[in-house]
Amino acid sequence: MRMSENTTSTPAAADALPRFEDFGLAAPVLQALADQGYQHPTPIQAQAIPVVLQGRDVMGAAQTGTGKTAGFSLPIIQQLLAHANTSASPARHPVRALILTPTRELADQVADNVKAYSRHTPLRATVVFGGVDMAPQTAALRAGVEILIATPGRLLDHVQQKVLNLSQTEIFVMDEADRMLDMGFLPDLQRIINLLPKQRQNLMFSATFSPEIKKLANSFLKDPVLIEVARSNATAERVTQIVYKVDEEAKRDAVVHLLRQREIKQVIVFSNTKIGASRLARELERAGVKASAIHGDKSQNERMAALEAFKAGGIDVLVATDVAARGLDIAELPCVINYDLPYNAEDYVHRIGRTGRAGASGDALSLYSDKDARLLADIEKLIKQKLTPVALEGLEGRAVRERGDRGDRSERRGERADRGDRDRGERSPRSSAPLPRREKTDPWFLKPYEPSVPAEPKPEPEARIGKVAPKRAALLGGGPKG
Repeated sequence: MRMSENTTSTPAAADALPRFEDFGLAAPVLQALADQGYQHPTPIQAQAIPVVLQGRDVMGAAQTGTGKTAGFSLPIIQQLLAHANTSASPARHPVRALILTPTRELADQVADNVKAYSRHTPLRATVVFGGVDMAPQTAALRAGVEILIATPGRLLDHVQQKVLNLSQTEIFVMDEADRMLDMGFLPDLQRIINLLPKQRQNLMFSATFSPEIKKLANSFLKDPVLIEVARSNATAERVTQIVYKVDEEAKRDAVVHLLRQREIKQVIVFSNTKIGASRLARELERAGVKASAIHGDKSQNERMAALEAFKAGGIDVLVATDVAARGLDIAELPCVINYDLPYNAEDYVHRIGRTGRAGASGDALSLYSDKDARLLADIEKLIKQKLTPVALEGLEGRAVRERGDRGDRSERRGERADRGDRDRGERSPRSSAPLPRREKTDPWFLKPYEPSVPAEPKPEPEARIGKVAPKRAALLGGGPKG
């Protein structure tokens, strides 16, 4: 998460901007912000921090990349300073703030931010998510933490293991709430809410608020303050959106062409499915592009390693499913490419929100084929903006297929049928015409017929005295006729 720095050229204008000191934040918190060079809050932070500090419930909506994480984490740290202590006893460090996120990557990122902002305080923070060993997480929880960042599934795992008690939680945060519902977390959310004290402060932050989210908010938020700093589902003004019309079979060549034509060294390419992301990453590697895939079938360590290599410049292209569409913050990411238009139009907003963050400019390039007409129309309707496909100049002919990759012809069918699990954020299309099913061929059935060697007859067991041996039916017929 990057907060916008002062971009105003004149000192007088800079003095007119609000400063973090204006919110009455404690010196340790201000010192942590100064360590990172932050002085002026973003609009969502400027509006949310004072309200959260008042103890009010909040529904905060702002386009992605505007600093929602600091909007709730800074006032939480400020409020919990009253409980801060250096005692070694776990009982003196109960969970007082719970922050739920839909994905592992977002949980890890929020945890990094919270730890950075609380580094000069005695407050403890930790993160728990699936896909990794529970033992280190269990040890951290038993040692005591005031601020817990978690994904719903792993949180309930620790509750079931009786290593986590939420009875003293004072603040509950639901980050990216619409994604929570979209991924099917509603039953888990209800269970978690039932574990929390009745008297608590509730904060819900997200880039979008659907009617379903507002219905959920009404069920547990008390007289919430609605904070919206931008039109719902608006895209960042500094992001240039271009849609290129290409043949479906030429999309992979189009990605390589765009990378070389624009000399892009760091880009996220979005695919709708796990199998599509892996195959595209392999194709880019064959074309001489340093690429790696990140999706739900990768282990958590593999996903984090790929993300760190991408941030460090070890790889140029990160091919991702929508597991990476929200929350991930790569500093100064110049471009994102939609290899597939998303099935859910709201995911388009979150995808292109990876670039153009914190006031920077960026490019959002999308590949469009004739089959994507409905998806593009849904996106245009959502963002209230016309995106006219244009030809991609310099791309000649169709994609050249590798002879060895025989699975490519059925890739589209496989991608449409591919279903991600709810904890990984991958989706299948809402509705599409049924496609003919391609059965797998077993090589055993292609072998020529070979008569089997008749087995030697086994000797009949001797009948026991006083008992009659059971009758045995002859093969393909009854027993011998009397």
